[in-house]
Amino acid sequence: MYAIIGSGGKQYRTEEGEFVRVEKLAGEVGDEIIFDKVLMFADGENVNIGRPLLEDVAVKGHIIEQGKYRKIIVFKYKRRKRYRRKQGHRQRYTAVRIDSIGAKASESSEAAEVEDA
Repeated sequence: MYAIIGSGGKQYRTEEGEFVRVEKLAGEVGDEIIFDKVLMFADGENVNIGRPLLEDVAVKGHIIEQGKYRKIIVFKYKRRKRYRRKQGHRQRYTAVRIDSIGAKASESSEAAEVEDA
């Protein structure tokens, strides 16, 4: 079973128990995180593709680490003009462990259960 989620303008293929590094998300280590932007869901037999998103599927996980990637060097140069600029950059990321992929707990269904009781 796997799902393709969208986060930070990128798409990630996720499976239960897998670690995924996504663009930096707000939260502390150990916080639960829910990805609502699910683009595709496959359970082995059936494949559901969203147009553009699947409304009834969510991916749940928790934050393992807040960190930075290795430094990259950005170097601009124009020949014969004595123009050089050197700059470094370290992109921030959030490491997430995927706990479950499945049906989204909607607020309307919870409210309906409370009214029935």
